[in-house]
Amino acid sequence: MLRGRGPIEVGTTMPGRSPLSSSRNGKAAFAVALTLLALPGCAERPLGVLLPIAEAGSLAGTSRVEMLVATTRKAAATRAELFSGERGTDVSFADLTISIPPDSVRRPGTVQWPSTLPGNPATDFVAVRADPLDRKQVGPWIGRKMKTVGKRNVVVFVHGFNNRFEDAVFRFAQIVHDVRADVLPVLFTWPSRGSVVAYGYDRESATLSRNGLETTLRELAKDPNVADITLMAHSMGNVLAFEALRQMAIRDGRVAPKIRNVILAAPDVDLDLAREALDDMGKDRPKFTLLVSTDDDALAASRLVWGDSIRLGAIDPTVEPYRSELARNKIGVLDLSTAQSDDPLNHGKFASGEVIGMISKRLAEGQVMSDGRISIGDRIVQTATGVATAASGAALAVAAPVALVDPQARPSR
Repeated sequence: MLRGRGPIEVGTTMPGRSPLSSSRNGKAAFAVALTLLALPGCAERPLGVLLPIAEAGSLAGTSRVEMLVATTRKAAATRAELFSGERGTDVSFADLTISIPPDSVRRPGTVQWPSTLPGNPATDFVAVRADPLDRKQVGPWIGRKMKTVGKRNVVVFVHGFNNRFEDAVFRFAQIVHDVRADVLPVLFTWPSRGSVVAYGYDRESATLSRNGLETTLRELAKDPNVADITLMAHSMGNVLAFEALRQMAIRDGRVAPKIRNVILAAPDVDLDLAREALDDMGKDRPKFTLLVSTDDDALAASRLVWGDSIRLGAIDPTVEPYRSELARNKIGVLDLSTAQSDDPLNHGKFASGEVIGMISKRLAEGQVMSDGRISIGDRIVQTATGVATAASGAALAVAAPVALVDPQARPSR
């Protein structure tokens, strides 16, 4: 039975940089940030993009990403949408295959949406298959798919705020494709209404989904076909990730050993909540890697919403007390503050093809994110920004003072 806990104790607010520092300027910037957040929805995307196009799977030059979907969303009224933004009563499953257009017509890190229906597989992301699965079908499905995945590794992705079902599906398909690693992709998607004005609804939906994610992770860990699990969460999805892992540790005495790595990408999480969750997970917790960016305006806006509560994804890991605290908790850090981004709020840097490819492939191969060798950070810098300046810290760098050291890690090549 889940052991009861008291309320999280809110400690002294620690210093941190934020693009929205002053109250007056912060409120103005917050309004601008909300406007920018709403921009993706301004372009009218057609509904029903997940209606399968069978012939897309055979088009020359395209790629296919097959994924298992676990969701706490309520089923949509039509098969073309599959799941809505409303809350379901249990975890539902689906088998999806997404066709991705040839690399010659898209840049890594980008999702190309159909402008009309049906989408054009030669230029757009389109669905090849979108079938609901009964819970009893999930184990056999994993067993069949693992025969094509050599290392039996699973990557579970949890999306963030303002994501419709198809948003989460296409983004995860993009990540999996650009990683090009032999992993079994599992998308855990929670009830987000996909609206900038639904921040509160989304936040509560994420929290309400903690049991669903915990159950999904536990069942994956029990599956004999699964050898290794990496959990990757973005933005508000990190609240859900922390809550699910914390609950698992309290119920079972520790997080399942097969969950080896957790990637916290731009976490929209209060620092005190993160501390409490890490403490509750104990010493046998997974290896955590934190992706931060001090110029993340979405997290700066969230900081205002939460009463000047510093968000974990916006800290400067090189200053105290963060530097010592991260080192004490053995959390690896990638500082993306100076990495270039097409995202006007600098909130989606983690999904750029080069960065996510380097990060996820390394973890999927059973290696830690950083092992203190500048060459690893230097390679990421060269790939992501074209500037090999990791040693001076002028570009994307692995924060050496808080780098994870793992004697099992293979040398970089």
